[in-house]
Amino acid sequence: MKRIAALGALLCLSSCASLEYYAQAVSGHLEVMRAAVPIDERLHAADTPAPLKERLQRVLVIRDFASRELALPDNDSYRRYADLGRPFVVWNVFAAPEFSVTPISSCFPIAGCVSYRGFYSEEGARRHADALAKEGDDVYVGGVSAYSTLGWFSDPVLSTFIQYPEPEVARIVFHELAHQEVYVKGDTVFNESFAVTVEEEGLRRWLDREGTPAQRDAYVDSRRRQAEFTALVLKYRARIADFYAQPLSSEAKREGKRRLFAEMNDDYGTLKASWGGFAGFDRLLARGPNNAFLASIASYTELVPAFRALLAQKKGDLPAFYQAVRDLAKLEKAERDARLASLVAS
Repeated sequence: MKRIAALGALLCLSSCASLEYYAQAVSGHLEVMRAAVPIDERLHAADTPAPLKERLQRVLVIRDFASRELALPDNDSYRRYADLGRPFVVWNVFAAPEFSVTPISSCFPIAGCVSYRGFYSEEGARRHADALAKEGDDVYVGGVSAYSTLGWFSDPVLSTFIQYPEPEVARIVFHELAHQEVYVKGDTVFNESFAVTVEEEGLRRWLDREGTPAQRDAYVDSRRRQAEFTALVLKYRARIADFYAQPLSSEAKREGKRRLFAEMNDDYGTLKASWGGFAGFDRLLARGPNNAFLASIASYTELVPAFRALLAQKKGDLPAFYQAVRDLAKLEKAERDARLASLVAS
Protein backbone atom coordinates (compact mmCIF):
# COMPACT_ATOMS: atom_id res chain seq x y z
CA MET A 1 0.00 0.00 0.00
CA LYS A 2 2.92 2.35 0.64
CA ARG A 3 4.07 1.76 -2.93
CA ILE A 4 0.61 2.46 -4.31
CA ALA A 5 0.50 5.61 -2.20
CA ALA A 6 3.84 6.68 -3.65
CA LEU A 7 2.41 6.33 -7.15
CA GLY A 8 -0.68 8.22 -6.11
CA ALA A 9 1.48 11.01 -4.69
CA LEU A 10 2.59 11.74 -8.22
CA LEU A 11 -0.85 13.21 -8.79
CA CYS A 12 -0.09 15.90 -6.24
CA LEU A 13 3.22 16.82 -7.86
CA SER A 14 2.00 17.51 -11.35
CA SER A 15 0.25 20.31 -13.20
CA CYS A 16 -3.39 20.02 -14.23
CA ALA A 17 -2.26 19.12 -17.74
CA SER A 18 -0.39 16.10 -16.34
CA LEU A 19 -3.12 14.86 -13.99
CA GLU A 20 -4.84 12.85 -16.71
CA TYR A 21 -1.53 11.25 -17.71
CA TYR A 22 -0.61 10.24 -14.16
CA ALA A 23 -4.12 8.97 -13.50
CA GLN A 24 -3.97 6.61 -16.47
CA ALA A 25 -0.47 5.49 -15.41
CA VAL A 26 -1.57 4.61 -11.88
CA SER A 27 -4.86 2.97 -12.88
CA GLY A 28 -3.21 1.14 -15.77
CA HIS A 29 -0.51 -0.32 -13.56
CA LEU A 30 -2.97 -1.31 -10.85
CA GLU A 31 -5.02 -3.10 -13.52
CA VAL A 32 -1.95 -5.15 -14.43
CA MET A 33 -1.25 -5.98 -10.79
CA ARG A 34 -4.87 -6.99 -10.11
CA ALA A 35 -4.77 -9.37 -13.07
CA ALA A 36 -1.62 -11.12 -11.82
CA VAL A 37 -1.93 -14.49 -10.06
CA PRO A 38 0.84 -16.85 -8.90
CA ILE A 39 2.01 -19.08 -11.73
CA ASP A 40 1.64 -22.12 -9.47
CA GLU A 41 -2.07 -21.33 -9.18
CA ARG A 42 -2.45 -21.11 -12.96
CA LEU A 43 -0.60 -24.41 -13.35
CA HIS A 44 -3.11 -26.16 -11.06
CA ALA A 45 -6.21 -24.41 -12.41
CA ALA A 46 -8.47 -26.70 -14.44
CA ASP A 47 -9.29 -23.97 -16.96
CA THR A 48 -5.65 -23.19 -17.87
CA PRO A 49 -5.01 -24.46 -21.43
CA ALA A 50 -2.29 -27.11 -21.71
CA PRO A 51 -0.09 -25.03 -24.07
CA LEU A 52 -0.16 -22.12 -21.59
CA LYS A 53 0.71 -24.46 -18.71
CA GLU A 54 3.74 -25.70 -20.64
CA ARG A 55 4.91 -22.15 -21.33
CA LEU A 56 4.41 -21.08 -17.71
CA GLN A 57 6.38 -24.07 -16.47
CA ARG A 58 9.24 -23.05 -18.75
CA VAL A 59 9.03 -19.46 -17.48
CA LEU A 60 9.70 -20.72 -13.96
CA VAL A 61 12.80 -22.51 -15.24
CA ILE A 62 13.92 -19.30 -16.96
CA ARG A 63 13.23 -17.32 -13.80
CA ASP A 64 15.31 -19.63 -11.61
CA PHE A 65 18.11 -19.55 -14.19
CA ALA A 66 18.12 -15.75 -14.10
CA SER A 67 18.91 -15.63 -10.39
CA ARG A 68 21.03 -18.76 -10.13
CA GLU A 69 23.19 -18.37 -13.24
CA LEU A 70 23.00 -14.63 -14.02
CA ALA A 71 23.01 -13.28 -10.43
CA LEU A 72 19.87 -11.25 -11.14
CA PRO A 73 17.52 -10.34 -8.25
CA ASP A 74 15.87 -13.33 -6.57
CA ASN A 75 12.41 -12.02 -5.70
CA ASP A 76 8.76 -12.49 -6.66
CA SER A 77 9.03 -10.78 -10.04
CA TYR A 78 8.07 -13.05 -12.98
CA ARG A 79 6.62 -15.69 -10.70
CA ARG A 80 3.05 -14.50 -11.36
CA TYR A 81 1.05 -14.30 -14.58
CA ALA A 82 -1.39 -11.66 -15.87
CA ASP A 83 -3.65 -12.06 -18.90
CA LEU A 84 -4.28 -8.53 -20.22
CA GLY A 85 -6.31 -9.36 -23.31
CA ARG A 86 -4.42 -6.91 -25.54
CA PRO A 87 -1.29 -7.09 -27.72
CA PHE A 88 0.88 -4.73 -25.64
CA VAL A 89 0.99 -3.68 -22.02
CA VAL A 90 1.89 -0.05 -22.85
CA TRP A 91 2.53 2.09 -25.89
CA ASN A 92 5.55 4.42 -25.69
CA VAL A 93 5.50 7.80 -27.43
CA PHE A 94 8.87 9.16 -28.55
CA ALA A 95 9.14 12.75 -29.79
CA ALA A 96 11.93 14.88 -31.22
CA PRO A 97 12.02 18.40 -32.66
CA GLU A 98 11.66 18.83 -36.41
CA PHE A 99 15.39 19.37 -36.91
CA SER A 100 16.95 17.32 -34.11
CA VAL A 101 17.55 13.64 -33.37
CA THR A 102 17.67 14.29 -29.61
CA PRO A 103 14.49 12.98 -27.95
CA ILE A 104 12.24 15.25 -25.94
CA SER A 105 12.39 14.04 -22.35
CA SER A 106 9.53 13.53 -19.92
CA CYS A 107 10.46 13.86 -16.24
CA PHE A 108 8.84 12.07 -13.31
CA PRO A 109 9.50 12.14 -9.54
CA ILE A 110 10.42 8.43 -9.24
CA ALA A 111 11.91 7.41 -12.59
CA GLY A 112 13.57 10.73 -13.39
CA CYS A 113 13.73 11.96 -16.98
CA VAL A 114 13.16 9.41 -19.73
CA SER A 115 13.12 9.79 -23.50
CA TYR A 116 9.53 8.63 -23.95
CA ARG A 117 6.09 8.71 -22.35
CA GLY A 118 4.14 5.48 -21.81
CA PHE A 119 0.38 4.96 -22.09
CA TYR A 120 -1.75 1.97 -21.14
CA SER A 121 -4.00 2.43 -24.18
CA GLU A 122 -3.01 2.83 -27.80
CA GLU A 123 -5.70 5.47 -28.22
CA GLY A 124 -4.18 7.58 -25.45
CA ALA A 125 -0.72 7.20 -26.95
CA ARG A 126 -1.92 8.19 -30.42
CA ARG A 127 -3.80 11.17 -29.02
CA HIS A 128 -0.68 12.42 -27.23
CA ALA A 129 1.43 11.82 -30.34
CA ASP A 130 -1.02 13.73 -32.52
CA ALA A 131 -0.90 16.70 -30.12
CA LEU A 132 2.90 16.77 -30.30
CA ALA A 133 2.84 16.44 -34.07
CA LYS A 134 0.53 19.46 -34.31
CA GLU A 135 3.20 21.42 -32.43
CA GLY A 136 5.69 20.50 -35.17
CA ASP A 137 7.54 17.62 -33.48
CA ASP A 138 8.36 14.29 -35.07
CA VAL A 139 6.63 11.45 -33.19
CA TYR A 140 6.93 7.69 -33.06
CA VAL A 141 4.60 5.29 -31.20
CA GLY A 142 5.77 1.78 -30.35
CA GLY A 143 3.96 -1.01 -28.52
CA VAL A 144 5.82 -2.53 -25.56
CA SER A 145 5.31 -6.10 -24.35
CA ALA A 146 6.89 -5.67 -20.87
CA TYR A 147 8.24 -3.05 -18.50
CA SER A 148 10.00 -2.91 -15.15
CA THR A 149 8.83 -1.20 -11.97
CA LEU A 150 12.47 -1.23 -10.77
CA GLY A 151 11.63 -3.50 -7.85
CA TRP A 152 8.80 -1.36 -6.45
CA PHE A 153 6.34 -4.10 -7.39
CA SER A 154 6.60 -7.81 -8.26
CA ASP A 155 6.48 -7.56 -12.05
CA PRO A 156 4.40 -10.37 -13.57
CA VAL A 157 4.83 -12.45 -16.70
CA LEU A 158 2.33 -11.02 -19.19
CA SER A 159 0.11 -12.45 -21.88
CA THR A 160 1.67 -9.84 -24.17
CA PHE A 161 4.87 -11.90 -24.45
CA ILE A 162 4.15 -15.41 -23.11
CA GLN A 163 3.35 -16.64 -26.63
CA TYR A 164 6.72 -15.52 -28.01
CA PRO A 165 9.37 -18.16 -28.79
CA GLU A 166 11.07 -19.34 -25.60
CA PRO A 167 14.40 -17.54 -26.24
CA GLU A 168 12.48 -14.28 -26.67
CA VAL A 169 10.63 -14.82 -23.39
CA ALA A 170 13.96 -15.45 -21.67
CA ARG A 171 15.45 -12.32 -23.24
CA ILE A 172 12.61 -10.17 -21.91
CA VAL A 173 12.81 -11.60 -18.38
CA PHE A 174 16.59 -11.06 -18.26
CA HIS A 175 16.25 -7.50 -19.61
CA GLU A 176 13.57 -6.39 -17.17
CA LEU A 177 15.30 -7.97 -14.15
CA ALA A 178 18.48 -6.12 -15.15
CA HIS A 179 16.64 -2.84 -14.54
CA GLN A 180 16.13 -3.97 -10.93
CA GLU A 181 19.87 -4.59 -10.63
CA VAL A 182 21.07 -1.14 -11.76
CA TYR A 183 19.04 1.93 -12.70
CA VAL A 184 20.26 5.51 -13.07
CA LYS A 185 17.55 8.08 -12.63
CA GLY A 186 17.30 10.25 -15.72
CA ASP A 187 19.65 8.34 -18.07
CA THR A 188 17.57 6.23 -20.47
CA VAL A 189 20.46 5.34 -22.79
CA PHE A 190 22.63 4.10 -19.91
CA ASN A 191 19.80 2.03 -18.41
CA GLU A 192 18.57 0.45 -21.61
CA SER A 193 22.03 -0.24 -23.03
CA PHE A 194 23.02 -1.97 -19.78
CA ALA A 195 19.84 -4.09 -19.80
CA VAL A 196 20.37 -5.04 -23.46
CA THR A 197 23.91 -6.17 -22.65
CA VAL A 198 22.62 -8.32 -19.78
CA GLU A 199 19.88 -9.82 -21.93
CA GLU A 200 22.39 -10.69 -24.67
CA GLU A 201 24.79 -12.40 -22.29
CA GLY A 202 21.96 -14.08 -20.43
CA LEU A 203 20.36 -15.40 -23.59
CA ARG A 204 23.71 -16.71 -24.87
CA ARG A 205 24.18 -18.66 -21.64
CA TRP A 206 20.56 -19.83 -21.62
CA LEU A 207 20.83 -21.19 -25.15
CA ASP A 208 24.11 -22.90 -24.31
CA ARG A 209 22.37 -24.65 -21.41
CA GLU A 210 18.78 -25.11 -22.56
CA GLY A 211 18.58 -24.31 -26.27
CA THR A 212 18.24 -26.65 -29.20
CA PRO A 213 20.63 -26.46 -32.17
CA ALA A 214 17.83 -24.83 -34.20
CA GLN A 215 17.27 -22.18 -31.51
CA ARG A 216 21.00 -21.44 -31.34
CA ASP A 217 21.20 -21.04 -35.11
CA ALA A 218 18.11 -18.82 -35.11
CA TYR A 219 19.64 -16.67 -32.38
CA VAL A 220 22.87 -16.17 -34.35
CA ASP A 221 20.86 -15.11 -37.40
CA SER A 222 18.61 -12.86 -35.34
CA ARG A 223 21.51 -11.15 -33.61
CA ARG A 224 23.25 -10.53 -36.92
CA ARG A 225 20.14 -8.95 -38.44
CA GLN A 226 19.57 -6.87 -35.29
CA ALA A 227 23.16 -5.62 -35.36
CA GLU A 228 22.97 -4.72 -39.05
CA PHE A 229 19.64 -2.94 -38.66
CA THR A 230 20.86 -1.00 -35.63
CA ALA A 231 24.06 -0.03 -37.45
CA LEU A 232 21.96 1.29 -40.34
CA VAL A 233 19.78 3.38 -38.04
CA LEU A 234 22.73 4.79 -36.07
CA LYS A 235 24.58 5.63 -39.28
CA TYR A 236 21.66 7.72 -40.51
CA ARG A 237 21.14 9.23 -37.10
CA ALA A 238 24.72 10.55 -37.26
CA ARG A 239 24.35 11.72 -40.87
CA ILE A 240 21.08 13.51 -40.18
CA ALA A 241 22.40 15.13 -36.99
CA ASP A 242 25.36 16.49 -38.97
CA PHE A 243 23.00 17.77 -41.65
CA TYR A 244 20.78 19.59 -39.14
CA ALA A 245 23.86 21.32 -37.73
CA GLN A 246 24.48 23.09 -41.04
CA PRO A 247 23.46 26.78 -41.36
CA LEU A 248 20.59 26.19 -43.79
CA SER A 249 17.08 27.59 -44.16
CA SER A 250 14.18 25.61 -42.73
CA GLU A 251 12.96 24.72 -46.21
CA ALA A 252 16.42 23.47 -47.22
CA LYS A 253 16.56 21.36 -44.07
CA ARG A 254 13.13 19.90 -44.78
CA GLU A 255 14.17 18.95 -48.30
CA GLY A 256 17.44 17.43 -47.09
CA LYS A 257 15.58 15.58 -44.35
CA ARG A 258 13.20 14.02 -46.89
CA ARG A 259 16.15 13.01 -49.08
CA LEU A 260 18.12 11.40 -46.25
CA PHE A 261 15.18 9.41 -44.94
CA ALA A 262 14.39 8.25 -48.47
CA GLU A 263 18.00 7.05 -48.75
CA MET A 264 17.62 5.25 -45.45
CA ASN A 265 14.51 3.45 -46.73
CA ASP A 266 16.38 2.42 -49.87
CA ASP A 267 19.31 1.11 -47.83
CA TYR A 268 16.91 -0.80 -45.62
CA GLY A 269 15.41 -2.43 -48.72
CA THR A 270 18.88 -3.52 -49.80
CA LEU A 271 19.62 -4.85 -46.31
CA LYS A 272 16.34 -6.75 -46.23
CA ALA A 273 17.14 -8.35 -49.57
CA SER A 274 20.44 -9.61 -48.12
CA TRP A 275 18.38 -11.35 -45.41
CA GLY A 276 16.43 -13.27 -48.01
CA GLY A 277 13.43 -11.00 -47.58
CA PHE A 278 13.16 -11.23 -43.78
CA ALA A 279 10.64 -8.53 -42.90
CA GLY A 280 10.72 -8.51 -39.11
CA PHE A 281 11.65 -4.82 -38.92
CA ASP A 282 9.01 -3.64 -41.39
CA ARG A 283 6.51 -2.78 -38.65
CA LEU A 284 9.03 -0.39 -37.08
CA LEU A 285 9.18 1.55 -40.32
CA ALA A 286 5.53 1.18 -41.28
CA ARG A 287 4.74 4.87 -40.75
CA GLY A 288 8.03 6.03 -42.23
CA PRO A 289 11.24 6.81 -40.31
CA ASN A 290 11.65 10.20 -38.67
CA ASN A 291 13.73 11.87 -35.95
CA ALA A 292 11.70 10.29 -33.14
CA PHE A 293 12.18 6.82 -34.60
CA LEU A 294 15.95 7.33 -34.76
CA ALA A 295 15.90 8.48 -31.13
CA SER A 296 13.90 5.43 -30.03
CA ILE A 297 16.46 2.99 -31.47
CA ALA A 298 19.45 4.94 -30.15
CA SER A 299 17.93 4.99 -26.65
CA TYR A 300 18.23 1.21 -26.44
CA THR A 301 21.53 0.56 -28.19
CA GLU A 302 23.93 3.50 -28.21
CA LEU A 303 26.07 2.39 -25.24
CA VAL A 304 25.83 -1.37 -25.76
CA PRO A 305 29.38 -1.63 -27.22
CA ALA A 306 30.78 0.05 -24.10
CA PHE A 307 28.94 -2.30 -21.75
CA ARG A 308 30.04 -5.30 -23.81
CA ALA A 309 33.62 -4.10 -23.44
CA LEU A 310 33.19 -3.72 -19.69
CA LEU A 311 31.76 -7.23 -19.39
CA ALA A 312 34.71 -8.59 -21.38
CA GLN A 313 37.06 -6.66 -19.11
CA LYS A 314 35.48 -8.50 -16.16
CA LYS A 315 35.97 -11.80 -18.04
CA GLY A 316 32.25 -12.50 -18.06
CA ASP A 317 31.94 -12.36 -14.26
CA LEU A 318 28.43 -10.93 -13.98
CA PRO A 319 28.49 -9.92 -10.27
CA ALA A 320 31.77 -8.07 -10.90
CA PHE A 321 30.22 -6.50 -13.99
CA TYR A 322 27.15 -5.36 -12.05
CA GLN A 323 29.36 -3.80 -9.39
CA ALA A 324 31.40 -1.96 -12.02
CA VAL A 325 28.17 -0.63 -13.53
CA ARG A 326 26.97 0.48 -10.08
CA ASP A 327 30.26 2.33 -9.66
CA LEU A 328 29.67 4.07 -12.99
CA ALA A 329 26.13 4.92 -11.93
CA LYS A 330 27.50 6.93 -8.99
CA LEU A 331 29.39 9.29 -11.31
CA GLU A 332 28.08 12.49 -12.84
CA LYS A 333 26.74 11.88 -16.34
CA ALA A 334 29.62 13.61 -18.15
CA GLU A 335 32.25 11.52 -16.37
CA ARG A 336 30.14 8.37 -16.73
CA ASP A 337 29.84 8.90 -20.48
CA ALA A 338 33.57 9.60 -20.77
CA ARG A 339 34.43 6.37 -18.95
CA LEU A 340 32.13 4.39 -21.22
CA ALA A 341 33.60 6.04 -24.32
CA SER A 342 37.08 5.11 -23.19
CA LEU A 343 36.03 1.47 -22.92
CA VAL A 344 35.03 1.42 -26.57
CA ALA A 345 38.14 3.29 -27.65
CA SER A 346 40.42 0.82 -25.89
